[in-house]
This record gives sequence, C-alpha cells and structure tokens, in this order.
Amino acid sequence: MIAIKLHSLHQETLCDIKSVFRSIGFVIPAIAFPCAFYLFFGVAMGNQQTGSYLLINYIIFGVMGPALFNFGVNVATERENGLLALKQLSPMPASQYLMAKCATALLFSTVIFALLSIIAVTMAGVTMTSAQWLMLYALALLATIPFCMLGLCMGLSFSAKAAPALVNLIYLPISMLSGLWLPIIMFPELLQWFAWLLPSYHLSQIGLSIIDLDQGFNLALHLLGVTLFIIPCSFIAIKKYNSLN
Repeated sequence: MIAIKLHSLHQETLCDIKSVFRSIGFVIPAIAFPCAFYLFFGVAMGNQQTGSYLLINYIIFGVMGPALFNFGVNVATERENGLLALKQLSPMPASQYLMAKCATALLFSTVIFALLSIIAVTMAGVTMTSAQWLMLYALALLATIPFCMLGLCMGLSFSAKAAPALVNLIYLPISMLSGLWLPIIMFPELLQWFAWLLPSYHLSQIGLSIIDLDQGFNLALHLLGVTLFIIPCSFIAIKKYNSLN
C-alpha cells in the first residue's frame, strides 16, 4: 500500500513539474528576475558584505514567486477547467496533489538558491562556512511553505483571470515592505511595525541571523511569526478545498 502511494505521488509530482516547466513564459522570469536583481544590486553596486546581505534577501524573494504562482494561478486554472474536480473524484488523496505542487515549488527554490549562490561566490566574493550554506538552503526550502499556503488560499478563492493580477499585487508589495529590497530601518516606523505581520520579513531576519546581520531580535519571535502566518492560511485553504466537494 505504501509503495502504491509513493508511486502515485511520484507520478503526480512528475506531471506537475512537466506541466509547469512547459510554461517557459513563467519559468524563465521566475528564475531570471532574482538573479538579475542580485547581479545589479549585489554585484555591480555592492561589496562583499552587501553581497551577503542581498543574497539572503533575494533568495527569499526568489522562492516566493514560484510558490505563489504555482498554487495561486495554477490551482485557480485547474479548478476552473475541471481538473481539480477530476482529481477529487479519483482515488488519489488530496494530500498528494498538494505535496506534488509543493515539490515543484521546492525544485524552483533549489534552482534559485543554487544560481544565486554561484553568482554570489564567483562575482560578489561571498564566503560562508559549510554549516552556514546548509542553513541557508534549509531556509530557502522553509520559505516556500507559507507562500504555498497563501497561494493555495488565493487559487481556491479567485478566478483564473483574477489570480495572476492578485498574486502580483501581493508578491511585489510584500517583497518591498518586508525589507527585501531596502533595509527595513529606512522605512517609517509604522511600516517597520507592519513588517512584523509578513512572513518574508521574519524569513529574511532568520536568514540574516546566519551571518549576524539581522536586527537582533530573538529568533523564536521570527519562527513564531512564520508559524502564525502558516496556521490560518492552512486552515482557510482546507476549508476552501473541502467546500469544493
């Protein structure tokens, strides 16, 4: 039974990966944008410390996009064209459908992490210990989870036409207000407090703590901030998914 479930999950994951990677208009920008931004701000206009700081922030920025779009836009499209209803009628558990999409987002996270790290080492002179690189990679994978859940909520709530615009409307402002593009201390005090509501801010601070460039708050507060974002999004997504039956 376990072997059958694993085979089913493997096939569903392969189908989702193939489906996403056929959309070149999505794949190339999702991978190229964070690399291009890092090349400009972290390499051309920065130094070694700036390169390390921006590497972490652009990794968070980079993994947000595929997670939001794969769940937010693709789920909305599959829901409208009936594919999601067909999967609900099949013997395959709903968890495998979601895990397959998570696997695709994690694959994007791995590719983006690898490319940004190569650029950082070869062009920006960034150096870290093996333990720091491993922690940063683990963070890149962790960072996909809250945005997968947020994207799922959107994909189950909005139409296929509205979803892309709404994802962009959330993706870019969240990135800016989290301090991923500019240090949070440059913002007005009200916006600095607002950043505490955003998982990307907490993930950025967790990453910056690896190289001692964070704001110095307790790491547990940032982990709590991410958790408190994931729980309600997961609850809403489950309610929305069950209501489709």
